[in-house]
Amino acid sequence: MRLLFVTATRIGDAVLSTGLLGHLLDRHPGARVTVACGAPARSLFTAVPGLERLIVLEKRKFAGHWFGLWASTLPTRWTVAVDLRGSLLTNFLWRARSLVDRGAHPGSHRVVELGRLAGVEPPPAPRVWLTPEHRARAAARVPADRPVLAIGPAANWPPKTWPIDRFVALMQALRRPGAALAGARVLVAAAPAERPLIAPMLAAIAPGDLIDLTGGDDLLDVAACLERAALYVGNDSGLMHLAAAAGAPTLGLFGPSPDARYAPWGSRAAVLRADQDFATLMARARAGETQPGRLMESISVAAATTAAEALLTRVVSASPARPAG
Repeated sequence: MRLLFVTATRIGDAVLSTGLLGHLLDRHPGARVTVACGAPARSLFTAVPGLERLIVLEKRKFAGHWFGLWASTLPTRWTVAVDLRGSLLTNFLWRARSLVDRGAHPGSHRVVELGRLAGVEPPPAPRVWLTPEHRARAAARVPADRPVLAIGPAANWPPKTWPIDRFVALMQALRRPGAALAGARVLVAAAPAERPLIAPMLAAIAPGDLIDLTGGDDLLDVAACLERAALYVGNDSGLMHLAAAAGAPTLGLFGPSPDARYAPWGSRAAVLRADQDFATLMARARAGETQPGRLMESISVAAATTAAEALLTRVVSASPARPAG
C-alpha cells in the first residue's frame, strides 16, 4: 500500500493534519508513506511509521513546485493520495482513491473539517510520532524532579501575541508558594528570530529554573519536551498545536484569530480569548493596530491564571493523557 500525503507549510496547520494521516496509517498498517510539506513543518514528519520519502515543497515561479512534485510522484501507483492544499495534483496521478481539500467550511474546526474529508466521526485527533531517542533527549533537558510550566509567548503575527509582561506575571502567579505549579521549572519555546520579543521573559527566570527552547530545535525534540510539561500556555501558534498534540494540558490565548477553527484540540485543552470577537479585532488590525500585545490587552493576568488553574484541576481529575505517537 502506498500513501501520498500533501500537507501544509505552516507548523500549526501541519500539526492539525496529523490526525488524518494517523487515521490512514491505522487503517493501512505497513503502508509506505510519502509526505510533501513546506520546509517549516518538515521535521514534524520525520518519524512517521513507514515513511519512505519526505518531499519539501519550496515555492517556485509559475507554480513550478507543483510541477516538480507531480514529476516526482507520477511514476508511483498510489493506493491513497491526499492533497490538503487543494491543487489539481491528484487528477494527474495513478491512484485508487484521492482525498482533496477544496476549501474551508466556515464555523468548523480544522480537525473536524479533516475528519469529514475522510468520512470519520469523531474526527481523529492530531498526534506526534516520537522515537525513544527523542524522549531520551527530552528527559535529559526536562528533569522530572519538579513540575514544568511551558510557555509559548510568541506567534507568527505580532497582533496575536499577549503582552510579554503579562506572560511574566502569569508565570510568577502560577509558580508562587501554594500555587498550582509552585516552584516549577519554566520551559520557554519560540523561534530564534523571536528572542528579542520575549527577552523580558527569559530575563525574569532564574538560570537554574529555565529550560530554553528558543534555539531552533527540531520540532520533534520540542514536542518530546512539551510532552513532559504539566501545563502549556501560549498564543495561537504552531507550538500551541504541537503542545496539545503531544498531550500537554494546553491553554491557548486568542484574539485576532478564530478560536472556533483553530483552538487547541482535545479534552486536555482550553481557550481564553480577548473580549472582542475575531471580526472586530481583525478590523482594528486592518486599521493599523498591529503592535504586539495591543489587540490582546483585554485578557487580564487574573483571568489567565484562573483559566490555567481550572484546566489543571480538570486534567488532574480526568483520565491520564494518551501517549504521544
